[in-house]
Amino acid sequence: MKGLFKVSSVEETWEVARKFASGLKGAEIIALEGDLGAGKTTFTQGLAAALGAKSAVSSPTFCIVQEHPEAKLVHLDLYRLSGEDDVIAVGWEDFIDRGDTIVVEWPERAGSLIPDSAIRVCFRHGAGEEEREIEIK
Repeated sequence: MKGLFKVSSVEETWEVARKFASGLKGAEIIALEGDLGAGKTTFTQGLAAALGAKSAVSSPTFCIVQEHPEAKLVHLDLYRLSGEDDVIAVGWEDFIDRGDTIVVEWPERAGSLIPDSAIRVCFRHGAGEEEREIEIK
C-alpha cells in the first residue's frame, strides 16, 4: 500500500494503519519518519492492533523497545540513541533474526542498519491542529 493519506483523528490514523497491515507479509522493517507529535506512535497502535497485539502500545521513548510477540511485532523508538552501535546494543540483530516485523521511530539514528528495502512511512502535521498527512512509500 502506497500513497498519501490525510487524516484528522486518531481513528482515521488507525484505519490507515489497519489497511496498511493487511498488505504485510511479515519480517518487514517499517521506518516511521516525522516530527514529534506527528502521529508515529498512533499509527503503530493501529498497526499493532491489526496484527493481533494483546498489550497496549505506547511510545517506547524511555524503554526504547516494546515487543509484542503475539503479533510478531517489535516497536523501537530510537530518539534517545546516538547511532548504529546503540541500536545493535538494544538487540537489533536478534529482532532481525527472529523475523518479526520491526517498526522504527527515528530511523535516522540507525544509519545503515535500515535497509533500502524498508517501507518508509512519513508523517507531517497538517493545516489544522488535528490534521496529519501520512505518506507511505
